[in-house]
Amino acid sequence: MAIVGRAVAYGAITIVNAISCGLGAALGIDLKTEAKVKLTDEAGRVEGVILSDPEESITLIKKTVMKVLKYFNLDGEYGAYVETRSNIPIARGLKSSSVAANAIALATVSALGEKLDDITIINLGVDAAVDAKVTITGAFDDACASYLGGVVITDNINRKILKRIEPEEYTVLIHVPSKKAYTISSDVGRMRLIAREVRAIHKLALSGDYWSAMTLNGVIYSATLGYDPTIAIDAIKAGAIAAGLSGKGPAVASIVSEDHIDDVMLVWERYGGEIIRARINNRKAHIL
Repeated sequence: MAIVGRAVAYGAITIVNAISCGLGAALGIDLKTEAKVKLTDEAGRVEGVILSDPEESITLIKKTVMKVLKYFNLDGEYGAYVETRSNIPIARGLKSSSVAANAIALATVSALGEKLDDITIINLGVDAAVDAKVTITGAFDDACASYLGGVVITDNINRKILKRIEPEEYTVLIHVPSKKAYTISSDVGRMRLIAREVRAIHKLALSGDYWSAMTLNGVIYSATLGYDPTIAIDAIKAGAIAAGLSGKGPAVASIVSEDHIDDVMLVWERYGGEIIRARINNRKAHIL
């Protein structure tokens, strides 16, 4: 019995937002969340702290640990104390919940001294996110991109990976406004109005043109949710390969080659907020 488990899962951004029609795609990036899970003898009691944002709710932490303990029929035997640390801004459309669920689930499996296949761990985290009400669709696409890396194109309703691709490792620039926007508060009815168009964008991603899909997805969701798409268009004008709203926003991500990083940074600095610089990630989540 390991008793203590530590794991890391990596970040992700949106290529196709699945909320409108259940079909999604996401891209792994090298932001990360680390989780440390220490088992206790207080059966069913899970406590913890998000060290990088202590004011945030730990409901997802509790739900994720309990999902794993119940999977092994050990919820009547163990509790846990959990610490997470992340460089992913919370509630900005940058998949912080999916990443945290992956890291916590994997760390809990490690603490138990057990082994599970990747998809089972991903699904336990997705189930926990649904129970914790931090996601609308379960965000299977986000969870898969976080856990497996690369471009992952999915059917979220049936939790199926349709295609996974390891793209060239471009720089990812992310503009992050100061205001948070929690997924559960999003206007789902409004997003479902564009289901037909998003299905077409999803087909584009499946065909291999995932960068165009990312830009088109960003434009259509920005219009639907009331965000100004100008910041993404400005990034394209400055040389970005793709740019668009990530998740339900408000963050906007762009895919940028080395020779255009300064150009996009210069344009985006006019908008205020924070600009995060990351890279595409093709690595899997893993035990530390």
